[in-house]
Amino acid sequence: MLEDYRITGRRAADISASVERAVAAGSLEPGQPLPPMRELAERLGVNPNTVAAAYRTLRERGVIETAGRRGSRVRATPATTGRAFLRVDVPEGVRDVSDGNPDPALLPALAPAFAAAAERGDREPVLYGHAPVDPELERLARAGLDADGVPAGPVAVTSGSLDAMERVLAAHLKPGDAVAVEDPGWGSLLDLVPALGLRAVPVGVDDEGPLPDDVRGALAAGARALVVTDRAQNPTGAAVSGPRAGALRSVLAAHPATLLIEDDHGHRIVDLPLRPLAGTTHRWAFVRSAAKAYGPDLRLAVLTGDEVTLDRVRGRQRLGPGWVSLLTQRAVARLWADGAVDPAVVAAAYGRRRDALLGALRERGVVAHGRSGLNVWVPVPDETGAVARLLGAGWAVAPGARFRVGSAPGVRVTVARLGEEEAGALADAIAGALGAGPVRSHV
Repeated sequence: MLEDYRITGRRAADISASVERAVAAGSLEPGQPLPPMRELAERLGVNPNTVAAAYRTLRERGVIETAGRRGSRVRATPATTGRAFLRVDVPEGVRDVSDGNPDPALLPALAPAFAAAAERGDREPVLYGHAPVDPELERLARAGLDADGVPAGPVAVTSGSLDAMERVLAAHLKPGDAVAVEDPGWGSLLDLVPALGLRAVPVGVDDEGPLPDDVRGALAAGARALVVTDRAQNPTGAAVSGPRAGALRSVLAAHPATLLIEDDHGHRIVDLPLRPLAGTTHRWAFVRSAAKAYGPDLRLAVLTGDEVTLDRVRGRQRLGPGWVSLLTQRAVARLWADGAVDPAVVAAAYGRRRDALLGALRERGVVAHGRSGLNVWVPVPDETGAVARLLGAGWAVAPGARFRVGSAPGVRVTVARLGEEEAGALADAIAGALGAGPVRSHV
């Protein structure tokens, strides 16, 4: 309680640090109001402008939010409490289907590609001032984007999808701006938005992608950006269909100033066609990650977009890391050029595993979603109870709280390494955890 915690400090930095420590320690709880600025200034014996500066810093860091006359309060989900920590400790002997990782057996061997890239690096060392994007990677990336109907635009390379999204959001938005996000959606993005001092506006999702009416409502209410996952949506497996893409383009056409960010992390693991929305608005960015098809540790994503957005992103990147390792870029280009991953084979393997679980759940009367990608989303009435009962039955699933803003409870099951022969046993356990049948242990 606030009366039990005394905010201290004479400088803005000290005051903001005092509040952050309290939030991290739990002394100030989510939703708890902070003192009015003048009141706190009088209590601390400082100028109100000092407290205003401290509160501004806290807003920019995503620790607090300000709602006009209602004052400032600790964010409902402070950036200091990452969703990644909302995970299940997997006891020995329990089958882990919670982690969201691809199947290592479907990832390509990296050694030959990196050896070739390293050999070239020995012959032609990369030094300061070198072009930040490898020409062959850019050529291959642009050819793939063109084939998928993504509008022409410059190409940048970032350290994964989240890095690209952070740079694009920061290039256009300021603290306090609203961002429409899928709900349920990617937990890391849901953490990133408040960490940048932005407000997340939830948009519902079904198997065909974001709901147009929800998107329309969010943009009409002032959301300045929209983030859409085109395929293999995490956690629901949604994929934007042709009709849904048309409906969303119509909504966006009525709000051309919206910053649109599309995430295609399902590239080369999904056999559904891409239905891009890019180009409908003046400012847009399209991100394509190598993580799921080639390996998360590559930390590489290709980014394209309109000229202004890419110019801002590349300019800021030059003042930070400078560039993503050309060694890695050249290795990925080699993997692409050599066809190290057969997308049809990978997509079919993940599809069989999803379909096996979805079919087994359907036979047991359990509703679930998983149109594409690595995951299946199962709505549940009680997340905590379902996760606990499944652990008792020998299965670890991801609690839906990691992926939700205001949507109904659920659990995420990663099918990437789930044997088709295991689908029945897991479906039995899920049905039992939901009260649709007895829980049978398969440990």
